[in-house]
This record gives sequence, structure tokens and C-alpha cells, in this order.
Amino acid sequence: MAADAVKMNQLSNLLQDALISTGHVHQCAIIRRNDANVRASSLGFNLYPDQVSLLLDAFKNPPQTRQDGIYFDEAQYKCIRADKNSIYAKCTKKGLVLVKTVTLMIIATYNENMFPSVCVEAVEKLADYFKEKGM
Repeated sequence: MAADAVKMNQLSNLLQDALISTGHVHQCAIIRRNDANVRASSLGFNLYPDQVSLLLDAFKNPPQTRQDGIYFDEAQYKCIRADKNSIYAKCTKKGLVLVKTVTLMIIATYNENMFPSVCVEAVEKLADYFKEKGM
């Protein structure tokens, strides 16, 4: 149990260092894909199980996700990119970035004062780190 708490703290620190510190990620979380468990999230970013399931399901049929977009945080997001590993979506001046690794999904949001490209790059880089570790 204590080891799990240490691991969650390490993941929280990783989110802070790799994503939030860029200044171009508003909120973020790491989800364990096999059970949709939120492993770590940025302060105040609360994801509900049904939200997590919808986001995970978006990867099952990328063409459908591209067509329909994603409903997240009480808003309809237009899909910019969807493939088996990455989904980028936009809603007015804010956006959503989802990247899948072997066992995890990273979720990040950005707002109108942030550069979407920097958010995407930071999330993809963190995903590559997890992929190298086999996670």
C-alpha cells in the first residue's frame, strides 16, 4: 500500500515537471488503461469514471472519433487528430490532448493563453518516456 502511494507521488511530480511546468498545460492526468484508474492528476483536475471510460473508448474507433469529436468537461470538442495512439481535440479556445502508451493514457488540457503545439509536444514526450519504460 505504501509503495503505491510513493508511486502516485512520483507520477504527480512527473506531471508537474514534464507538463504543468511548461506553462502550456492547464490540467493533466495519468490513467491506467486496464482498469481506468486515475494514477495521478494535477491539482483540482477531477475525472469521473464515466469520463475516463469515454476518453479510453475514443481510441477504439479513430475514424468515428474524428467524425463525432469528443464530449468532455461539459463541452463538445472537435477532433483535430485521432489515431491508435494520439487524439487531439479543440473546443473554441481550449483543447484536449490524449496519448496512449502500453499501459497508460495521458490526458492534458490547454486554454486560450497557451500554445497547443507545446502542450502536444510535452504530452507526446512524456508518453515516449513511458513507452521506453514499457509502461
